[in-house]
Amino acid sequence: MLEVLVLLGLLVAACAYLTQPLLPRGGTTVQQGADPLRLEAHVRALSERFSPRGNKNLKNLNAAANYIADALRAAGGEVSDQPYSSDGYTYRNVIAALGPESEERVVVGAHYDAFRGFPGADDNASGVAGVLELARILGASPPAMRVELVAYSLEEPPHFRTESMGSAVHAATLKAKKARVRAMISLEMIGCFSDEKDSQTYPLGVLKLLYRSTGNFIAVVGRIGGGRLVRIVKTAMRAATRLPVESINAPGFIPGIDFSDHLSYWEQGYPALMVTDTAFYRNPRYHTADDTPDTLDYERMALVVDGLVAAVRALTAG
Repeated sequence: MLEVLVLLGLLVAACAYLTQPLLPRGGTTVQQGADPLRLEAHVRALSERFSPRGNKNLKNLNAAANYIADALRAAGGEVSDQPYSSDGYTYRNVIAALGPESEERVVVGAHYDAFRGFPGADDNASGVAGVLELARILGASPPAMRVELVAYSLEEPPHFRTESMGSAVHAATLKAKKARVRAMISLEMIGCFSDEKDSQTYPLGVLKLLYRSTGNFIAVVGRIGGGRLVRIVKTAMRAATRLPVESINAPGFIPGIDFSDHLSYWEQGYPALMVTDTAFYRNPRYHTADDTPDTLDYERMALVVDGLVAAVRALTAG
Protein backbone atom coordinates (compact mmCIF):
# COMPACT_ATOMS: atom_id res chain seq x y z
CA MET A 1 0.00 0.00 0.00
CA LEU A 2 2.82 2.40 0.84
CA GLU A 3 4.38 1.85 -2.57
CA VAL A 4 1.03 2.65 -4.24
CA LEU A 5 0.65 5.84 -2.23
CA VAL A 6 4.19 6.88 -3.08
CA LEU A 7 3.57 6.27 -6.79
CA LEU A 8 0.32 8.21 -6.65
CA GLY A 9 2.08 11.06 -4.87
CA LEU A 10 4.80 11.14 -7.50
CA LEU A 11 2.19 11.09 -10.27
CA VAL A 12 0.30 14.00 -8.71
CA ALA A 13 3.55 15.94 -8.26
CA ALA A 14 4.54 15.29 -11.89
CA CYS A 15 1.14 16.45 -13.16
CA ALA A 16 1.32 19.54 -10.96
CA TYR A 17 4.75 20.43 -12.32
CA LEU A 18 3.59 19.79 -15.87
CA THR A 19 0.48 21.96 -15.71
CA GLN A 20 1.11 24.44 -12.82
CA PRO A 21 -2.57 24.10 -11.78
CA LEU A 22 -2.47 26.10 -8.56
CA LEU A 23 -1.48 29.44 -10.04
CA PRO A 24 -4.12 32.16 -9.60
CA ARG A 25 -6.72 32.28 -12.34
CA GLY A 26 -6.90 36.08 -12.33
CA GLY A 27 -8.77 37.42 -15.32
CA THR A 28 -9.91 40.92 -16.16
CA THR A 29 -12.14 42.22 -18.94
CA VAL A 30 -10.16 45.44 -19.30
CA GLN A 31 -7.55 45.49 -22.06
CA GLN A 32 -4.27 47.20 -21.33
CA GLY A 33 -3.95 48.69 -24.78
CA ALA A 34 -3.33 46.15 -27.53
CA ASP A 35 -5.29 47.11 -30.65
CA PRO A 36 -6.93 44.30 -32.69
CA LEU A 37 -7.05 46.53 -35.79
CA ARG A 38 -3.32 47.23 -35.64
CA LEU A 39 -2.62 43.53 -35.23
CA GLU A 40 -4.75 42.71 -38.26
CA ALA A 41 -3.05 45.41 -40.34
CA HIS A 42 0.39 43.94 -39.55
CA VAL A 43 -0.75 40.40 -40.32
CA ARG A 44 -2.25 41.48 -43.64
CA ALA A 45 0.86 43.42 -44.63
CA LEU A 46 3.13 40.44 -43.99
CA SER A 47 0.90 37.70 -45.40
CA GLU A 48 -0.53 39.61 -48.38
CA ARG A 49 1.88 42.37 -49.43
CA PHE A 50 5.08 40.46 -48.63
CA SER A 51 4.11 36.96 -49.67
CA PRO A 52 5.65 34.49 -50.31
CA ARG A 53 8.34 34.75 -47.61
CA GLY A 54 10.22 31.50 -48.13
CA ASN A 55 13.99 31.26 -47.88
CA LYS A 56 14.42 31.91 -51.61
CA ASN A 57 12.08 34.92 -51.70
CA LEU A 58 14.77 37.47 -50.90
CA LYS A 59 12.88 40.48 -52.24
CA ASN A 60 9.82 39.84 -50.06
CA LEU A 61 11.92 38.93 -47.03
CA ASN A 62 13.83 42.20 -47.32
CA ALA A 63 10.61 44.17 -47.84
CA ALA A 64 9.11 42.50 -44.77
CA ALA A 65 12.25 43.28 -42.75
CA ASN A 66 12.06 46.94 -43.81
CA TYR A 67 8.40 47.08 -42.81
CA ILE A 68 9.19 45.57 -39.40
CA ALA A 69 12.12 47.95 -38.88
CA ASP A 70 9.96 50.97 -39.69
CA ALA A 71 7.26 49.85 -37.23
CA LEU A 72 9.79 49.21 -34.46
CA ARG A 73 11.44 52.58 -35.08
CA ALA A 74 8.05 54.34 -34.99
CA ALA A 75 7.44 52.69 -31.61
CA GLY A 76 10.59 54.31 -30.24
CA GLY A 77 12.97 51.39 -30.47
CA GLU A 78 16.68 51.67 -31.20
CA VAL A 79 16.62 49.60 -34.37
CA SER A 80 19.51 47.68 -35.92
CA ASP A 81 19.97 44.94 -38.49
CA GLN A 82 21.84 41.71 -37.87
CA PRO A 83 22.80 40.44 -41.34
CA TYR A 84 24.21 36.95 -41.85
CA SER A 85 24.93 34.60 -44.72
CA SER A 86 23.46 31.21 -45.56
CA ASP A 87 23.63 29.19 -48.79
CA GLY A 88 25.22 32.16 -50.56
CA TYR A 89 22.45 34.59 -49.64
CA THR A 90 22.26 37.37 -47.05
CA TYR A 91 19.44 37.33 -44.50
CA ARG A 92 18.55 39.74 -41.70
CA ASN A 93 17.37 39.75 -38.15
CA VAL A 94 15.75 43.04 -37.15
CA ILE A 95 16.42 44.09 -33.56
CA ALA A 96 14.86 46.88 -31.50
CA ALA A 97 16.13 47.86 -28.05
CA LEU A 98 13.73 49.44 -25.59
CA GLY A 99 14.32 50.59 -22.04
CA PRO A 100 17.54 51.65 -20.32
CA GLU A 101 20.91 49.94 -20.60
CA SER A 102 21.15 47.20 -17.98
CA GLU A 103 23.32 44.22 -17.06
CA GLU A 104 20.53 41.81 -17.93
CA ARG A 105 18.00 41.86 -20.73
CA VAL A 106 14.74 40.22 -21.73
CA VAL A 107 14.36 39.05 -25.34
CA VAL A 108 11.03 38.67 -27.13
CA GLY A 109 11.11 37.42 -30.70
CA ALA A 110 9.19 35.92 -33.61
CA HIS A 111 10.18 34.70 -37.06
CA TYR A 112 8.92 36.58 -40.10
CA ASP A 113 9.67 34.01 -42.78
CA ALA A 114 6.93 31.61 -43.90
CA PHE A 115 6.93 28.01 -45.09
CA ARG A 116 7.36 27.64 -48.87
CA GLY A 117 4.99 29.92 -50.80
CA PHE A 118 2.21 29.99 -48.24
CA PRO A 119 0.77 33.21 -46.76
CA GLY A 120 1.74 32.31 -43.20
CA ALA A 121 -0.83 34.50 -41.47
CA ASP A 122 -0.83 32.53 -38.24
CA ASP A 123 2.61 31.01 -38.94
CA ASN A 124 4.07 33.43 -38.18
CA ALA A 125 2.79 36.86 -39.20
CA SER A 126 0.69 36.67 -36.03
CA GLY A 127 3.79 36.35 -33.86
CA VAL A 128 5.52 39.26 -35.59
CA ALA A 129 2.38 41.38 -35.26
CA GLY A 130 2.45 40.59 -31.56
CA VAL A 131 6.05 41.79 -31.32
CA LEU A 132 5.21 45.03 -33.16
CA GLU A 133 2.20 45.76 -30.96
CA LEU A 134 4.23 44.94 -27.88
CA ALA A 135 6.83 47.46 -29.10
CA ARG A 136 4.19 50.16 -29.50
CA ILE A 137 2.93 49.69 -25.94
CA LEU A 138 6.38 49.40 -24.33
CA GLY A 139 7.62 52.36 -26.35
CA ALA A 140 4.91 54.53 -24.84
CA SER A 141 5.79 53.33 -21.31
CA PRO A 142 9.33 51.92 -21.36
CA PRO A 143 10.27 48.90 -19.23
CA ALA A 144 12.56 49.17 -16.23
CA MET A 145 15.42 47.32 -17.93
CA ARG A 146 16.62 46.54 -21.45
CA VAL A 147 14.21 44.60 -23.64
CA GLU A 148 15.28 43.36 -27.08
CA LEU A 149 12.51 42.73 -29.59
CA VAL A 150 13.74 40.60 -32.47
CA ALA A 151 12.24 39.54 -35.81
CA TYR A 152 14.07 36.47 -37.12
CA SER A 153 14.58 35.06 -40.58
CA LEU A 154 14.87 31.38 -41.55
CA GLU A 155 12.98 29.59 -38.79
CA GLU A 156 11.12 27.40 -41.27
CA PRO A 157 12.46 24.27 -43.01
CA PRO A 158 14.92 23.60 -44.51
CA HIS A 159 16.77 25.75 -41.98
CA PHE A 160 14.99 24.73 -38.79
CA ARG A 161 17.40 23.21 -36.24
CA THR A 162 20.42 24.56 -38.12
CA GLU A 163 22.91 27.35 -37.45
CA SER A 164 21.21 29.34 -40.24
CA MET A 165 18.14 30.08 -38.13
CA GLY A 166 18.02 33.78 -37.38
CA SER A 167 17.40 33.01 -33.73
CA ALA A 168 20.45 30.73 -33.65
CA VAL A 169 22.55 33.61 -34.98
CA HIS A 170 21.14 36.04 -32.43
CA ALA A 171 21.47 33.65 -29.47
CA ALA A 172 25.03 32.69 -30.42
CA THR A 173 25.99 36.36 -30.72
CA LEU A 174 24.63 37.08 -27.25
CA LYS A 175 26.55 34.12 -25.87
CA ALA A 176 29.78 35.24 -27.54
CA LYS A 177 29.34 38.67 -25.94
CA LYS A 178 28.65 36.98 -22.59
CA ALA A 179 25.35 38.85 -22.47
CA ARG A 180 23.09 38.06 -19.54
CA VAL A 181 19.58 37.09 -20.63
CA ARG A 182 17.00 36.96 -17.86
CA ALA A 183 14.41 35.40 -20.15
CA MET A 184 13.53 34.85 -23.79
CA ILE A 185 9.95 34.57 -25.06
CA SER A 186 9.27 33.17 -28.53
CA LEU A 187 5.94 34.10 -30.11
CA GLU A 188 4.97 31.23 -32.39
CA MET A 189 1.46 31.43 -33.86
CA ILE A 190 -0.84 33.41 -31.54
CA GLY A 191 -3.93 34.04 -33.69
CA CYS A 192 -5.97 30.82 -33.99
CA PHE A 193 -8.73 30.20 -31.45
CA SER A 194 -11.87 28.06 -31.42
CA ASP A 195 -14.74 27.45 -29.02
CA GLU A 196 -15.78 24.23 -30.72
CA LYS A 197 -15.59 20.99 -28.76
CA ASP A 198 -12.60 18.81 -29.66
CA SER A 199 -10.95 21.65 -31.60
CA GLN A 200 -7.78 21.08 -29.54
CA THR A 201 -5.54 18.03 -29.98
CA TYR A 202 -2.37 16.96 -28.19
CA PRO A 203 0.80 15.00 -29.00
CA LEU A 204 0.07 12.46 -26.25
CA GLY A 205 -3.34 11.04 -25.40
CA VAL A 206 -2.73 11.37 -21.66
CA LEU A 207 -2.60 15.17 -22.02
CA LYS A 208 -6.32 15.13 -22.83
CA LEU A 209 -6.87 14.25 -19.17
CA LEU A 210 -5.00 17.35 -18.03
CA TYR A 211 -6.02 20.02 -20.53
CA ARG A 212 -9.20 21.31 -22.16
CA SER A 213 -10.59 19.96 -25.43
CA THR A 214 -11.47 23.38 -26.87
CA GLY A 215 -8.84 25.54 -28.51
CA ASN A 216 -9.81 28.74 -26.74
CA PHE A 217 -6.61 29.30 -24.75
CA ILE A 218 -3.04 30.47 -25.22
CA ALA A 219 -0.24 28.18 -24.08
CA VAL A 220 3.03 28.93 -22.28
CA VAL A 221 5.50 26.17 -23.17
CA GLY A 222 8.66 25.52 -21.19
CA ARG A 223 11.07 22.66 -20.67
CA ILE A 224 11.93 20.55 -17.66
CA GLY A 225 13.85 22.78 -15.27
CA GLY A 226 12.16 25.94 -16.56
CA GLY A 227 9.23 25.92 -14.17
CA ARG A 228 10.02 29.22 -12.47
CA LEU A 229 10.05 31.20 -15.73
CA VAL A 230 6.82 29.58 -16.88
CA ARG A 231 5.17 30.42 -13.54
CA ILE A 232 6.17 34.10 -13.77
CA VAL A 233 4.88 34.47 -17.32
CA LYS A 234 1.72 32.44 -16.80
CA THR A 235 0.80 34.25 -13.58
CA ALA A 236 1.30 37.68 -15.16
CA MET A 237 -0.68 36.78 -18.28
CA ARG A 238 -3.55 35.31 -16.29
CA ALA A 239 -3.78 38.38 -14.10
CA ALA A 240 -3.86 40.73 -17.09
CA THR A 241 -6.49 39.17 -19.31
CA ARG A 242 -9.68 37.12 -19.36
CA LEU A 243 -8.16 34.83 -21.99
CA PRO A 244 -7.49 31.34 -20.58
CA VAL A 245 -3.76 30.67 -20.18
CA GLU A 246 -2.45 27.10 -19.90
CA SER A 247 1.13 25.95 -19.49
CA ILE A 248 3.33 22.90 -19.81
CA ASN A 249 6.85 22.04 -18.72
CA ALA A 250 7.93 18.98 -20.63
CA PRO A 251 10.96 17.33 -22.26
CA GLY A 252 11.88 18.25 -25.81
CA PHE A 253 11.17 14.79 -27.18
CA ILE A 254 7.44 15.52 -26.96
CA PRO A 255 6.61 16.82 -30.47
CA GLY A 256 6.08 20.57 -30.49
CA ILE A 257 7.77 21.48 -27.22
CA ASP A 258 10.87 22.85 -28.97
CA PHE A 259 9.36 23.70 -32.38
CA SER A 260 10.34 27.38 -32.53
CA ASP A 261 13.01 29.98 -31.89
CA HIS A 262 13.20 29.43 -28.12
CA LEU A 263 15.14 26.26 -28.97
CA SER A 264 18.09 28.39 -30.11
CA TYR A 265 18.32 30.02 -26.68
CA TRP A 266 18.02 26.72 -24.83
CA GLU A 267 20.99 25.52 -26.85
CA GLN A 268 23.03 28.49 -25.59
CA GLY A 269 22.01 27.87 -21.98
CA TYR A 270 19.54 30.76 -21.71
CA PRO A 271 16.13 30.51 -19.99
CA ALA A 272 13.44 30.59 -22.67
CA LEU A 273 9.87 29.60 -23.40
CA MET A 274 7.28 29.74 -26.17
CA VAL A 275 3.87 31.43 -26.20
CA THR A 276 1.66 29.75 -28.79
CA ASP A 277 -1.83 28.82 -29.91
CA THR A 278 -0.32 25.28 -30.23
CA ALA A 279 0.08 25.42 -34.03
CA PHE A 280 -0.92 22.21 -35.83
CA TYR A 281 -2.51 20.81 -32.68
CA ARG A 282 -5.27 23.35 -33.23
CA ASN A 283 -4.90 25.09 -36.59
CA PRO A 284 -5.82 22.78 -39.51
CA ARG A 285 -4.48 25.40 -41.95
CA TYR A 286 -0.90 25.10 -40.66
CA HIS A 287 1.61 25.10 -43.55
CA THR A 288 -1.10 25.37 -46.21
CA ALA A 289 -2.37 28.04 -48.61
CA ASP A 290 -5.40 28.46 -46.32
CA ASP A 291 -3.38 30.11 -43.53
CA THR A 292 -4.80 33.53 -44.40
CA PRO A 293 -5.58 36.70 -42.38
CA ASP A 294 -9.34 36.15 -42.47
CA THR A 295 -8.99 32.98 -40.39
CA LEU A 296 -7.50 34.67 -37.31
CA ASP A 297 -9.14 36.05 -34.16
CA TYR A 298 -7.67 39.52 -33.64
CA GLU A 299 -9.68 40.28 -30.51
CA ARG A 300 -8.14 37.33 -28.71
CA MET A 301 -4.76 38.07 -30.25
CA ALA A 302 -4.96 41.48 -28.55
CA LEU A 303 -5.61 39.74 -25.24
CA VAL A 304 -2.47 37.66 -25.79
CA VAL A 305 -0.45 40.83 -26.29
CA ASP A 306 -2.00 42.39 -23.18
CA GLY A 307 -0.83 39.35 -21.27
CA LEU A 308 2.64 39.62 -22.79
CA VAL A 309 2.91 43.26 -21.74
CA ALA A 310 2.21 42.18 -18.18
CA ALA A 311 4.70 39.30 -18.46
CA VAL A 312 7.48 41.55 -19.74
CA ARG A 313 6.85 44.04 -16.96
CA ALA A 314 6.96 41.23 -14.39
CA LEU A 315 10.23 39.92 -15.83
CA THR A 316 11.86 43.35 -15.94
CA ALA A 317 10.82 44.42 -12.45
CA GLY A 318 13.57 44.56 -9.87
